[in-house]
Amino acid sequence: MSDDDLSNYSMHDLFRIEVDNQSKILTAGLLSLERDSQAAGELEVLMRAAHSLKGAARIVDRGTAVRVSHAMEDCFVAAQKGTVILGKNQIDLLLGGVDLLVKISQTLESATAQWENERKDEIDSFVATLGGFLKGLSNEAAPEAESDPIPPEKVPDPERSDAGLPNVDRVLRVTADHLNRLLGLAGESLVESRRLGPFADSLLRLKRQHGTLLHLLDGLRETMSTQERSEQVQMRMAALQEKMLECRQFLGDRLGELDVFEQRSTNLSYRLYDETLACRMRPFADGIHSFPRMVRDLGRSLGKEVKLEIVGETTSVDRDMLERLEAPLVHLLRNAVDHGIEFPGERVQAGKKSEGVVRLDARHNAGMLQVTVSDDGAGIDPAVLRQAVLERKLVGDEIAAKLSETELFEFLFLPGFTLKKAITEISGRGVGLDVVQNMIKQVRGTVRVFSEPGKGTRFQLQLPLTLSVVRTLLADIGGEPYAFPLAYITRTLKLPKARIEILEGRQHFNFDGRQIGLVTAHQILGRGDSSFRGEELSVIVVGDQTHSYGIVVDRFLGERELVVHPLDSRLGKIKDISAGALMEDGAPGLIVDVEDMVHSIGKLISGGALTKAARQEGGAAAQKRKRVLIVDDSLTVRELERKLLSSHGYEVESATDGMDGWNAVRTGHFDLIISDVDMPRMDGIELVTLIKKDANTKSLPVMIVSYKDREQDRQRGLEAGADYYLTKGSFHDETLLNAVKDLIGEPVQ
Repeated sequence: MSDDDLSNYSMHDLFRIEVDNQSKILTAGLLSLERDSQAAGELEVLMRAAHSLKGAARIVDRGTAVRVSHAMEDCFVAAQKGTVILGKNQIDLLLGGVDLLVKISQTLESATAQWENERKDEIDSFVATLGGFLKGLSNEAAPEAESDPIPPEKVPDPERSDAGLPNVDRVLRVTADHLNRLLGLAGESLVESRRLGPFADSLLRLKRQHGTLLHLLDGLRETMSTQERSEQVQMRMAALQEKMLECRQFLGDRLGELDVFEQRSTNLSYRLYDETLACRMRPFADGIHSFPRMVRDLGRSLGKEVKLEIVGETTSVDRDMLERLEAPLVHLLRNAVDHGIEFPGERVQAGKKSEGVVRLDARHNAGMLQVTVSDDGAGIDPAVLRQAVLERKLVGDEIAAKLSETELFEFLFLPGFTLKKAITEISGRGVGLDVVQNMIKQVRGTVRVFSEPGKGTRFQLQLPLTLSVVRTLLADIGGEPYAFPLAYITRTLKLPKARIEILEGRQHFNFDGRQIGLVTAHQILGRGDSSFRGEELSVIVVGDQTHSYGIVVDRFLGERELVVHPLDSRLGKIKDISAGALMEDGAPGLIVDVEDMVHSIGKLISGGALTKAARQEGGAAAQKRKRVLIVDDSLTVRELERKLLSSHGYEVESATDGMDGWNAVRTGHFDLIISDVDMPRMDGIELVTLIKKDANTKSLPVMIVSYKDREQDRQRGLEAGADYYLTKGSFHDETLLNAVKDLIGEPVQ
């Protein structure tokens, strides 16, 4: 950070920054020293860090920090001289000193005196314990209280302009908002640069058309005999041919220039975007500096020997992504220590080293960030997991026996699910892995579990490099482009209509041995009636092992990288949509919220409102079946009415309340509406009123079916515009069916 940037900080702020930086060095050094007590280089680093903190504490007049850092410095000096050896107990004590220094630095300046007075006994105890250790085990006198243990010749001279030190880049502070806007503009530049490609293609087509026109002109000239052509005609044809050749050459030259410009523009946009993105990137190590201490302390508290190995500390990670990763990684590491790593005796008996290893690995892979948390512990026994699933009655015996390991591991992410028999402060409550999965899904990532009994478990997180750009599959739905994030897509396929089966009244198809429900994107997004011609459907499979659906779209438009444009917060949460984007031609598009869409499908299924993706084509009569919409918040009533009318040849759809019914009326074609009165969000009277006031639907017959059989209720419904009023008690006879026939006739025209 440059000196100009530091000028805005108070001395207390600077001290807090100093403690934050030096505490990371102290923690890392102590943990390394614990693994190798002979690491003389670590002792030098630790002593210098403690010495720096002591000097900083004196400057800001923090006496307690001076005492703590000085006591630690004396201990490191004694260890350097070989008069003491720092064991695990001493490392524990020194790590406690690091915690004390952090607490001191984080205390408000105005509350310093009170804090030091309240913690005086704690500070005195730490200094006395460390001093007692030095006096009891040292054969030499401890260093004098205020002596400077750093040899004068090793102290950097400020007048030497950092002589001997590597060049350090200057740093400029930029607000996160400014950087986000800059990255957004760079992303838009990247997308805009790709518009030149399609434009060049269109000019290439124009060039081919010029060639065709020139060929036609030559043919015309050849078909005309010399006698038929006057001198004037010949001159004009020659001039026209010459002009067309000139235009074709000019267009060809410009196409070549455009091609070069398109390549340079795209390259420049990519470089601009990459450099801007690099400004947001931080090394993976910046977000995990507390993890080694956490793993070590947790292992000690459980009576286990554990070390954390970190690979890929320099891997670049988006700043926002790094912040969001902290909580799930903490949980996965704690799980690895508590659930995975065995006690030392158990490990030795199993032929392993007494010390367990937890590994945290970060790397870039195929344009994604891959983070892996693994351990060499006991692993997950599929039989135990299968039994736990059965005990919680999550699936039946027959299904449980057929579940693969991959499918079994999915249950680990369910809320409240745990394999622990006893509840402890660390685990056993079944809270955690579901939070991990939710966070990963929020950033459009995936998480997979691999385990081998007796050898360990591995959690693999696949994440986007940045949250500002998303890789998507574009699909045409009702003439508009919608983007499905690739991270949420299980599979895309062309589904022959012959493979569609009807199960329990709903359409399904077999996919990898499972029955996948079929639903149209038109119905989910309210894009009106769907009409899929041809023998195949374009299907996007989404969801997880427990809830997977095939979403039918009009056609696939290809894979695209899109810049994410958050929607205006004043719009609130838009159903089934997560954000906006600009297409290559500059047209706006919408990015689908797949999780919300899966939830919407579930609601449609529970309400019995799904339409058919591909209707049977059994001749002209089948295409002219009368369509009835049933609007009722009672599943029983809806199903009773649907079965009655369907069995007599009517095509029936349903809606769960007046609002859903009104949306269906506006986007679909129906011959009759049958509605209840008392419903949430919008009642039947309001629905009838809206239908009869709309110029496009006012002629649509509406029948009200209600438990209310009072005359005033009947009169209220008829005044709203209902064409028929029927009580639900009439379901036991043919009254409903006869009323439908009176209003719209027989089911087939």
